[in-house]
Amino acid sequence: MAEKKTICFTKMQGAGNDYVYIDTLGSPTSVSPEEISLPDLAKKISNRHFGVGGDGLIAIMPSANADFRMRMFNADGSEAQMCGNGTRCVAKYLHDKGFTDKDIITLETKAGIKVLHLHLENGETRSVTVDMGPAILDRGGIPAGGDPCARMTDEPVKVDGKEFLITGIGMGNPHGVIFTEEITDSLVFDYGPLLETLEIWPEKANIEFIKVKDKKNLEMRVWERGSGETLACGTGACASAVASYLKGLTDAEVDIKLLGGTLHIKYDTDSGHVFMTGPAEFVAEGVYYYQS
Repeated sequence: MAEKKTICFTKMQGAGNDYVYIDTLGSPTSVSPEEISLPDLAKKISNRHFGVGGDGLIAIMPSANADFRMRMFNADGSEAQMCGNGTRCVAKYLHDKGFTDKDIITLETKAGIKVLHLHLENGETRSVTVDMGPAILDRGGIPAGGDPCARMTDEPVKVDGKEFLITGIGMGNPHGVIFTEEITDSLVFDYGPLLETLEIWPEKANIEFIKVKDKKNLEMRVWERGSGETLACGTGACASAVASYLKGLTDAEVDIKLLGGTLHIKYDTDSGHVFMTGPAEFVAEGVYYYQS
């Protein structure tokens, strides 16, 4: 029988998007990534019955290119390029646990270096604004199949006898945004898995179902690749805000209501960058017994 390793963890959530966080920064509770398989750990520790439970695993690491680095793994063990809600929680973890006293942090991700602005209250991080970088509109950058230089706007796709109009947006992760008059469980659970794995997505995609309330407010539910429905998705909220603006449905600055809370998204149309502001909270800390 393989030897069990004790791994110190912190569970955090941002708008209900909950991940298990480990640090590899050389602290007393640090984890050595060389001694474990992060994809395997993600699958086991994310299990809500046999593990800690979460939408995935995020490892906080040193960086040669930014203040810090993060790697993010979905609950199925697949590695994703980016997690918007996760970046905010990483910022809170680093500041509130004393790894940095900065209120502006650069964070290396697989989707590039992000700039995080911490909003502090009595020395504690209450919320974080993340410069998520530019929205990617060309199919090649999303990525999505077809002409790599063309946009993917309201593309008709038939799935299991039902037609959807999908707008593709890249925010580090690929997203397919669908606007609907009502968001139902059937849309999310019956069609989310099928839309996630369409042939047009070479790396699969997160699928957002969006209801427009008015020019400044959206409602959203998301089916995330590798995790299923989650209570929030930061990159998905950004993609949805951009898609709704480009279609003339909303202003460039909106509040998006998700199952786990509300995110404020600003699309800077001059630079193309998208800014996301939302909460980050500690949930629990403990020791996980990992067996490979």
